[in-house]
Amino acid sequence: MSNIPKAPKDKRTKAFKEWKAKYDATPDGLGDVVESVTKATGIKKVVDAVSSSLNVDCGCDERKSKMNQILRFKPLDCFNEEEFTFLSQFYNEKEGKFKESGSIKSEDVKRLIQIHNRVSPRKTSFSGTCTPCFQNSVFKPLSDMYIQYL
Repeated sequence: MSNIPKAPKDKRTKAFKEWKAKYDATPDGLGDVVESVTKATGIKKVVDAVSSSLNVDCGCDERKSKMNQILRFKPLDCFNEEEFTFLSQFYNEKEGKFKESGSIKSEDVKRLIQIHNRVSPRKTSFSGTCTPCFQNSVFKPLSDMYIQYL
């Protein structure tokens, strides 16, 4: 489930052009960036011409996919209903915001990491020894995503 609305069906409309400029132009990850650079510099055309003349696959699509998996820019998924409910209750207990200092129950920490790792492009694990690391790698990104839902 993605938070990007569906594209208008009629590609001739202004609405479709605005949708494409806003949602389709954003790269998913590093692979998309590399692809756009190779297209802009003309490298893509040369590679396509050479691979076509040799009748071999250049491997660009597979490489792009792997690079997008390694460094992804967009969230993988939206919060599901249960996750959103948990985060809402968690925030309400913390007066509507993440508590930047103090203790959080270990089961809440585990749940926050699970949610973060499911929806975030960057996975994290937490050993429980570095509170600032946890705040920067899990709390703040998750908080930013949660606020976008409100």
